[in-house]
Amino acid sequence: MSQDARFEDGDERPLNIGAFNQHDLAVVSTLIQDAVLPITEISWWSKHHRLGLLVNRFRWEDRDKAVHQGRPFERVQSLLLVDNVVSVSSQSIDRKQSGLILSLLSLDMVEAENSDFDLSITFAGDGVLKAQVEAIEVRLKDVTRPYLAHSSQTPKHPE
Repeated sequence: MSQDARFEDGDERPLNIGAFNQHDLAVVSTLIQDAVLPITEISWWSKHHRLGLLVNRFRWEDRDKAVHQGRPFERVQSLLLVDNVVSVSSQSIDRKQSGLILSLLSLDMVEAENSDFDLSITFAGDGVLKAQVEAIEVRLKDVTRPYLAHSSQTPKHPE
């Protein structure tokens, strides 16, 4: 008798996932919530229609396992790539503050009037990075081994 795979059956492998619709994007948004990054790790390659963020994300997929095993929580450096980008703008983010650390809260996508999509990357403190894209193509890829989260705690949000 065969059974469906369970999340617990997964190996400890780096994430390498893509989002090509709203549902996929919600999964990526959940995995990248509470990622932190220096403002200097945001790159916009207009010639290649690509936006990239190198983030230090909390490993939400490992949280329950860490709690049950009594071990520290982990973060991992990950690359968030957005393709098919037509334009990028920001609100309440001062790129001149080279020491600024951003805390990522969510990714949201809405269909724009001209059949493109508007991707909003929302940060704590009301900062928003907006990318107008022709099609939804977002990738999240872990690029380092996990490391101990400095705070040794799960990120918390005010209720």
